[in-house]
Amino acid sequence: MSEFRIVYGFHAVLSRLRQHPESVQEICVDKSRADARMQDLLAVAGQKGMRVMLMERARLDGLAGNSRHQGVLARVADIPMPYRDIHDVLENLSEPALLLVLDGVEDPHNLGACLRVADAMGAHAVIAPKDRAAGLNATVRKVACGAAESVPFLSVTNLARTLRELKDAGVWLVGAVAEAEHDLFSAKLAGPLALVLGAEGTGLRRLTAETCDALVRIPMLGTVESLNVSVASGICLYEARRQRNQAEHAA
Repeated sequence: MSEFRIVYGFHAVLSRLRQHPESVQEICVDKSRADARMQDLLAVAGQKGMRVMLMERARLDGLAGNSRHQGVLARVADIPMPYRDIHDVLENLSEPALLLVLDGVEDPHNLGACLRVADAMGAHAVIAPKDRAAGLNATVRKVACGAAESVPFLSVTNLARTLRELKDAGVWLVGAVAEAEHDLFSAKLAGPLALVLGAEGTGLRRLTAETCDALVRIPMLGTVESLNVSVASGICLYEARRQRNQAEHAA
């Protein structure tokens, strides 16, 4: 069995080239594309000394397993992670922890989007259970637009136990549920924090919700009753980052 796997899409391939060029075996591109975006990617590949294979689009479809590769994919090796568990992440922080915990998010597009907003808001890690949840795959990496390479993703065997470990480490757990009494904007989010969100429709599992220190709801001012988990994650992380910036300026 090959030790290499496929990463596809411009953002995912460029991110891997720029951050971990040593892990890239080769790049395969659609021979019919000669636009500026492709030329930029080929220029970066040339700077890194990468081998580039020109292929028919149908062959790329077969390698990627779908037709959403944008005409570019790479064979890459897994990158050894500098952490083994959440404690490794917490020990290397220079500011209060800001974590995103996803409970039962099974759609890889949602996970990829969550990683993207986590990167944008400076979250230190995304945590999810191994069972009944999406893991990192080519679709996740493409949707994440490079964030899967920059945000630590921890897939844990027992989410409830991991949440208890976070509490023991002084991290405040705030779960988002539609029926919560208090809203997001009244919560104190400036200290060490893990925001815990469930999938749209199912929400947090009972044990996960019970393990949280506080439950909040996102104020909904329109007619829709729920938000996609990646949108909800972005709102919650943004509010946490806003409160942190406000606290720093007031100090």
